[in-house]
Amino acid sequence: MDISEWIGRHAVATPAKTAIRYGGRDLSYRDFADLVDRTAAALAAAGVRRGGCAAFLGCNSPEMLALFFACARLGALFMPLNWRLAGPEHQQMLDDCPPGVLVVEAPFLAQTDAYRKELGAMRLVALGSGAAGWQAWEDFLAAGSAVPADPAVGPDAPLLICYTSGSTGKPKGVVLTQDAIACNADNSADMHVFSPDDRVLTVLPLFHVGGLNIQTTPALRAGCTLVLHPRFDPEAALEAIERERITLVLTVPAVVDMMMASPRWPSTDLSSLRMMSIGSSIVPLRMIEAVHARGVPMTQVYGATETCPIVACLKRDEAYRKIGSTGRAALHCRLRIVGNDGADLPPRQAGEILVRGRNLFAGYWRNPEATAAAMDNGWYRTGDMGWLDDEGFLTVVGRKKEMIISGGENIYPAELENVLAECEDIAEAAVIGRSDARWGEIAVAVVVPKSGRRPSADDILKLFDGRLARYKHPKDVLFVGELPKTALGKIRKEELRQMVLRIPVA
Repeated sequence: MDISEWIGRHAVATPAKTAIRYGGRDLSYRDFADLVDRTAAALAAAGVRRGGCAAFLGCNSPEMLALFFACARLGALFMPLNWRLAGPEHQQMLDDCPPGVLVVEAPFLAQTDAYRKELGAMRLVALGSGAAGWQAWEDFLAAGSAVPADPAVGPDAPLLICYTSGSTGKPKGVVLTQDAIACNADNSADMHVFSPDDRVLTVLPLFHVGGLNIQTTPALRAGCTLVLHPRFDPEAALEAIERERITLVLTVPAVVDMMMASPRWPSTDLSSLRMMSIGSSIVPLRMIEAVHARGVPMTQVYGATETCPIVACLKRDEAYRKIGSTGRAALHCRLRIVGNDGADLPPRQAGEILVRGRNLFAGYWRNPEATAAAMDNGWYRTGDMGWLDDEGFLTVVGRKKEMIISGGENIYPAELENVLAECEDIAEAAVIGRSDARWGEIAVAVVVPKSGRRPSADDILKLFDGRLARYKHPKDVLFVGELPKTALGKIRKEELRQMVLRIPVA
């Protein structure tokens, strides 16, 4: 069995029900199943079968999701490419895991043409308006003929390869099997309690495992209606929530910030939302409280690309009581908090978060050394620091490598960043460690002021008085125009650290 059968079952049971609403298009489950069938046939005709690979470069679309499920049908790998990256970065990934078919949306053809001659033998398909040397998508689909299911494709078949950001080195391809994705869908169903009546809004990019697998693919398995946007726009998202009577939506902090900054935010009818999920290990309390003030429970999801990604989640009935926690271990996951010696730590003591479950990755593509380094006797070492309370609820305090040791005391940047996030003069901020002759390391606050605001360094430092122990306070403040971020709005701490090192100490 392969997970494309999720779509096939609904095409039989509820053929006319809308599976995907995308712009002015409504695809029923029967329509979407037909698109998956045609895409699988076209891939097979192009030589992509079990063990092969198909890549996609473009914004969210039904065709992107059809390619994902078609690869599942064939036992092939699906490689979504981050459209925010530069051409040479895409080329590096395509060289590392060469696909048999590369589908590129029209706006990204030009940057791909720049290195097309170096790609080797692969079928090049243009989604949307075509170009010289590219086969049009409809012509690509027309070339295929129906292919039977491959009985050799089972739960252990690799399906998804997502490349890490590579902010600290060469990107690694994370390989996830069909069983890992199915297990993750079980975790998601337990968290969200999906009903076929749910209307799920997807605004996060599907090239990230979170956008693809926290709600989108589990919602399609459950027979929900998916309202799919090509990319996030705060006005369009708020309008869709009200007009489409959305019941579930997944966000990240940057997305919520932009929605709350919209003039539509105070007046948008959010009454249809059962909850708003947020995929981030650390979320500012002011953001959670602002959503709660609108009568919508905000539930957190914690995980990583290597975990498909759901590891821990906060459920709807826990959102108000456990505000700020990322929740308990997901249904099919186990969590451990360990110290530097690898021993389990007691409740409320911070250590590295280790994860075990069927949703774990199969390994890094052609990189057994990195795979071995990430695992500890079947447990995935997340590199994140956190602690469990007496009820088993997880609080994440930051990355292990970002922990600042000042005068022998541990400082977790997230604690300081939560204080900075409450300041009305600050648009965004981050805290990093900088070497110091006296203390070994000190905390440095890197601050982006809001437009028209000019807080002083003293103003920033006073925010911590009476809030945190003196040893945790930043010893310096740097003002910058913007912070370097990933496609999902996460701050690139290593890039920021290098930027700060280039600024002379006063």
